[in-house]
Amino acid sequence: MTGTGIADTLWSMAELRLEELSAATIVAVNNLSLKPGQEQFLAPVSYGIAATVINPKTSWQRVVLDGDEVVGFVSANFDDEAPEEHFKSVLWRINVDADDQGRGVGRFAVQKLIDEARERGMSHVNVIYEAGEGGPEAFFRRVGFTPVGETEYSEVIAEIRL
Repeated sequence: MTGTGIADTLWSMAELRLEELSAATIVAVNNLSLKPGQEQFLAPVSYGIAATVINPKTSWQRVVLDGDEVVGFVSANFDDEAPEEHFKSVLWRINVDADDQGRGVGRFAVQKLIDEARERGMSHVNVIYEAGEGGPEAFFRRVGFTPVGETEYSEVIAEIRL
């Protein structure tokens, strides 16, 4: 991407696409880089990928590709029978490679997640995150999540109503 205007961002987002996580993309997902300080807010990628093995019927894991390059990963769960309301439709993880942050990859992934939640008849999408400087809160607010509560571990529960 050359330049920093809105037209460049829209052009860049038009090139993005989503694919199911696969054996062909899993290594690239594990190698996504983070900006300094972000690692403290993110569990290892393997934790998120393990959810597919545990709950293959409710787990939704996708990679974001720009051409043939993996630039992001999004993991969610859709389970009408979850014991807690905030776990029925939840964004578990979103990673965007450090070099690709700030150009709409995360927004694209969240929009595709929202589209999937609507298709499944969900009324909302939640996310649970740890607040703190350099953490994901500003991103989640920018893409439309609103804090609605807190976990027993003082993590923020935020949601987007559909």
